Amino acid sequence: MPKYTARTADKHMLYQIAVQSPEAEVDFIERVYRQTYGKAPTLFREDFCGTALISCAWASVRRANHAYGVDLHKPTLDWGLEHNVRRLPTEAASRVHLLNKNVLHVARPRVHAVGAFNFSYFIWKDFPQLVRYFRGVRRALLPEGLFVLDAYGGWEAQEVMEEETKLRGFTYVWHQAEYNPVNDHTVCHIHFKFPDGSVMRKAFTYDWRLWTLGAIRDALVQAGFASTDVHWEGTTRQGEGNGVYRRTCKAENLPGWNAYITALPG
Repeated sequence: MPKYTARTADKHMLYQIAVQSPEAEVDFIERVYRQTYGKAPTLFREDFCGTALISCAWASVRRANHAYGVDLHKPTLDWGLEHNVRRLPTEAASRVHLLNKNVLHVARPRVHAVGAFNFSYFIWKDFPQLVRYFRGVRRALLPEGLFVLDAYGGWEAQEVMEEETKLRGFTYVWHQAEYNPVNDHTVCHIHFKFPDGSVMRKAFTYDWRLWTLGAIRDALVQAGFASTDVHWEGTTRQGEGNGVYRRTCKAENLPGWNAYITALPG
């Protein structure tokens, strides 16, 4: 078992282990794209890409795939270049392109699919800002394009609470520190705890608006997308998410839920 401590652990590596499922994201995009257009997508843009882990997974699928990872924070991009991109085979690494830019200002190259994962677009707290971002994504998509976002919710998402998940060598802590029901603004942190008793507090902090699925879909329509769908995660008999997402028009209001939203440019 890895011997992590708060002093020696790398927060980006812990985040990738605890939070991200790059192969699942890539599989979902490809499945929906194939169902929609009858062929495989090859050009992908990962907005708010952070360490570009999903971009690397995309480039690894087939030799025709190119990924464009966009993020404002250059130190995180540099970390991803060193620890993720450069660890790919040379040919695959050459097809991952990292852009240190604001996602609002990236219109080219046009791509088959854009992904905004880990609720990153929640940073925009008012509706016009959200529409502006969505409108830019639509302009960046090819005519046969697909936009994929994820979202979370349920009444437990509005509670001030901490949830611990034990992983190999450390414990991941999701901390919902604040929630304002007047405007749906929320502040959340990620902490990491270690077997030696040390804690890496506030390794990551998020100052977001907890957007509802209805509001997200309204913003997509206002941005010019022709259609939107919600893909709801199923649950096990114990009520936990099972990682299987199916398109739906109605869902049970659970204490906590995860979903994908997909949008077609038309």
